[in-house]
Amino acid sequence: MPSPDAVRYARHLLLPEFGRQGQQRLLNARVLIIGLGGLGSPAALYLAAAGVGTLGLVDFDVVDESNLHRQIIHGTADIGRAKLASAAEKIRSVNPDVVLELHEVPFGVPNARALVDAYDVVLDGTDNFPTRYLVNDACVMSGTPNVYGSVFRFEGQAAVFAAPGGPCYRCLHPEPPPDGLIPNCAEAGVLGVLPGIIGTVQATEAIKLVTGMGESLAGRLLLYDALRMTFRTITLPRDPECPVCGDASTIRTLVAYGQTCQPSETAAMKDEMTVDELHQWRESGHPHMLLDVRERFEHASAHIEGAVLIPMGTVMQQLELLPRDRTVVVQCQSGGRSARVTAALRQKGFEAVNLAGGIHAWRMAGYL
Repeated sequence: MPSPDAVRYARHLLLPEFGRQGQQRLLNARVLIIGLGGLGSPAALYLAAAGVGTLGLVDFDVVDESNLHRQIIHGTADIGRAKLASAAEKIRSVNPDVVLELHEVPFGVPNARALVDAYDVVLDGTDNFPTRYLVNDACVMSGTPNVYGSVFRFEGQAAVFAAPGGPCYRCLHPEPPPDGLIPNCAEAGVLGVLPGIIGTVQATEAIKLVTGMGESLAGRLLLYDALRMTFRTITLPRDPECPVCGDASTIRTLVAYGQTCQPSETAAMKDEMTVDELHQWRESGHPHMLLDVRERFEHASAHIEGAVLIPMGTVMQQLELLPRDRTVVVQCQSGGRSARVTAALRQKGFEAVNLAGGIHAWRMAGYL
């Protein structure tokens, strides 16, 4: 491997705890970032600037205008562009010497182990529970440290999981919660700077793991409250009865948690339809009403032509606007809110189906 640039990394080289040895370890390192959203954006930029030799980037989403208040690696000109392409361009502008390995695929059971096995450290920038559990399980089985972060409204968390002798994410949360129990940031909101703070903490932990410098967050959970501007840590020991990292683990192969996290009312296929099926209905003139339950600003940013907008919080007060003589197809941003509205409408006797994946899936399929 080449030697680190003495000018670019001069301030690192001045640190006695870091020095040339630490910089060389960064140069030799391979770090995988899963998700280039609010957490992955600052982490990727800082790891590239720090001189990590190889960054693997996993994302298959496109840039939406609603991303821009927090996903700082993307700009207005990138709206509609693949996040992977947008991020790669910015990273190369920060440090052209970083080797980028681009994986424009969903992180799933078929590829999780191969991806994780190929890197020294994994940084989890995901925003949903099914993928978060899959990242955790793959890291435990691979023996690869997992730098975890999450944000919600004004609060954030960070930890290092799957480090030798340390806990994993399941030691904290053994099983995924039912979908809809905990709203995501599209439903509950998030302070724009919050992912930047937590993502930077994740980048710091990744650098420490690679260089062996300092004390990592393995065995501790960092809690941040932006409104009170407080940081605190709690001890998080490894659970010897953990189903993945415990002394007698019961989960030894990777499984997909997408179905586990779906609400029971919409688990059956008859309660959902794909974007391709909806497209066929629209092309053939099949009678239906498309109900958009997002907020007005989301609808104004992008919407499916002909959809009737009634935000989720007011649907049950406006049932008289919904037809009972044809199917109501309920749509939101990614399928979470619409699944709950679909279940509520079916309890009221409506023939309602959830549009799986929402307008996000509609866009990914090329219909928007």
